[in-house]
Amino acid sequence: MKFVKSLIAAAATLAAAGGALADITIGVSLPLTGPASGLGIPVNNQIKLWPAAIAGEKLKVIVLDDATDPTNGVKNAKRFVTEDKADVIIGSVATPVAIPMAAVAAEAETVQLALSPIGLPPGKDGWTFRMAQSNPVMAHAIVGLMKKQGIKTVGFLGYTDAYGESWLKDFTTEADKNGIKVIATERFARSDTSVTAQALKLVAANPDAMLVVASGSGAAMPHMAIVDRGYKGKIYQTHAAASRDLMRVGGKAVEGAYVVSGPAVIAEQLPDSHPSKAAAIQFVQQYEKAYGAGSRNQFAGHGNDTLTVLEKAVPLALKSGKPGTKEFRAGLRNALETMGRTVVAHGVLNWTKDDHWGYTLETGVMLKVVNGDWKVEQ
Repeated sequence: MKFVKSLIAAAATLAAAGGALADITIGVSLPLTGPASGLGIPVNNQIKLWPAAIAGEKLKVIVLDDATDPTNGVKNAKRFVTEDKADVIIGSVATPVAIPMAAVAAEAETVQLALSPIGLPPGKDGWTFRMAQSNPVMAHAIVGLMKKQGIKTVGFLGYTDAYGESWLKDFTTEADKNGIKVIATERFARSDTSVTAQALKLVAANPDAMLVVASGSGAAMPHMAIVDRGYKGKIYQTHAAASRDLMRVGGKAVEGAYVVSGPAVIAEQLPDSHPSKAAAIQFVQQYEKAYGAGSRNQFAGHGNDTLTVLEKAVPLALKSGKPGTKEFRAGLRNALETMGRTVVAHGVLNWTKDDHWGYTLETGVMLKVVNGDWKVEQ
């Protein structure tokens, strides 16, 4: 009898182990503190609304704070692949953190769904897929409006890090093609509390427009500095500023600002013909029911779209193996590369083996701050 009980106990242990193996483990690294916390917290809020399972497989989601620090991001990523045996890594929403995380993901042959527009050298993004729109796609929308408004010269004020430098490169390329020149360039660190000197130099250059490259609530400070120095021209912001933190912190100083965004931020203002309208409205209704009217933002939208992508890819990946195995991880990458056109709240994705960005040029939507709210700029 004792032997039979031992067999039953052993069988129960094996069954439990089999059940654990079937869990889909997702490691999420976000800046819940630090300069980019205004981006990470909304993503985390959206993840809290995720279902308990996908395709019948239980989700085990582990969220760690990277504090907007690349070293912490790498540490988190290494923990995910070594200790947690994660099937997929999500993050970070801060570009300087997400870039070194990509190397960990590649070495571990684990899919990374980056929540920021990280640029990687050719051949280094084999396991990284971007949930954020690329800078060239969003620069296309900004330059299109600038050209329509007759702007010929631009002053640049952006982060000293990878996000700022990549925007300077991509915007300059798109601007040059359209006869628009960057005539003055100034930079600042994410942790800086003042950019007075930089703003004075830019205003003295007197460009037709300014492009501010910053994120979340941190995008308000440089914008306010330019206005405070007496600048009267148009000021543009990137999709990292597509948050109500810009208006909350900037107040009247950011009235009239132009901000490029994914369509999720202004779901109700999208034409009925827009492919993302239904998905965007569904995201907004769910998020604002949980967190209050007006709480939607670009980054929570990425958290929503990440789930949409996983819900489509996981059933395909399960044909290759069970979660927790290298076969499943490889199957997930293959699924993302071959699942085709996928409508999300922030646009239309179509990843391929050679394109892990996916978004089309129609993705970027230009918004204007009018009376403390967003209005689509036609």
